[in-house]
Amino acid sequence: MKKVLLLGDSIRMGYDQYVKELLEGTCEVYYDEQDNGRFAAYTLWQANQFFRKYGKFDVVHWNNGYWDMNIEAPMAEPMHPVDEYVHFLKRIIAEIRRNGAEIIFATTTPILDNGASLDNTGTGTSITYSNDWVIQYNDAAKKLMAEECIAVNDLYTLMHHDPNFYKCGDGLHLTEEGSRVCAEQAARMIAEKL
Repeated sequence: MKKVLLLGDSIRMGYDQYVKELLEGTCEVYYDEQDNGRFAAYTLWQANQFFRKYGKFDVVHWNNGYWDMNIEAPMAEPMHPVDEYVHFLKRIIAEIRRNGAEIIFATTTPILDNGASLDNTGTGTSITYSNDWVIQYNDAAKKLMAEECIAVNDLYTLMHHDPNFYKCGDGLHLTEEGSRVCAEQAARMIAEKL
């Protein structure tokens, strides 16, 4: 049976189980149930762990963004300024291609109002967010994916189907409905790649 790997932050953790259910019988879907991919350098490490443990995958669907653009006090700059973000995206692409998998990159979801929220996966980290940052990082990622001929799952645009961008009370994470909407689009794109 074909194998799919889902990588990414807590937004991915909101939709991963739904993707698995939607693709049941079509492929095996792998993801980290306990930990999210955080920032791109961490996702690079996490991808390597999956490749080492499970071997070759047919498709990798992945996102990064919120943690990369996060300015966590007392730091004065993002975890990964845009040029570093792109650098690590390139490294992740290279490792996925070395694994032999097709790639789908998912954009970061939009933000209604600037603010901050605790990561909901138990890391204890507060994520600061701004839609201006989201647009800047998404633009850089989409440009790279176009250059690399990589499919983009545009979750940013998808979330605009709801006036509140499917955001739950913390302003960062998605409602269950939002996670299901993301899962449907991700599963459809993955199925096309398979």
